[in-house]
Amino acid sequence: MIISPAYAQATGGGDPGFIGFLPIILMFVLLYFLMIRPQMKRAKEQKQMIESLQKGDEVITSGGVLGRITRLGDAYVSVEIAPETEISVQRAAVQTILPKGTLKSLQ
Repeated sequence: MIISPAYAQATGGGDPGFIGFLPIILMFVLLYFLMIRPQMKRAKEQKQMIESLQKGDEVITSGGVLGRITRLGDAYVSVEIAPETEISVQRAAVQTILPKGTLKSLQ
């Protein structure tokens, strides 16, 4: 006989158990610390900033409009963008609170 018969080899061990899932678990932990946690932190800071809005604050809206808050409501704020010109925007549309006096320095 020129070709020898092939026999099945015995398996190396048993069930890999926890070690088999370790790379998947590490990927989820890495995903949490690199993506989910920073996003939750930014959302929390944005919520606190929106809740702390006051009359007279100088703000930038999400549309890029700069102005001073003249009235506050539960869901909307009135922003003065020019003398005697006001617009109403949702509270969530306020993106940034500027330091006092920023609008005067831009004019």
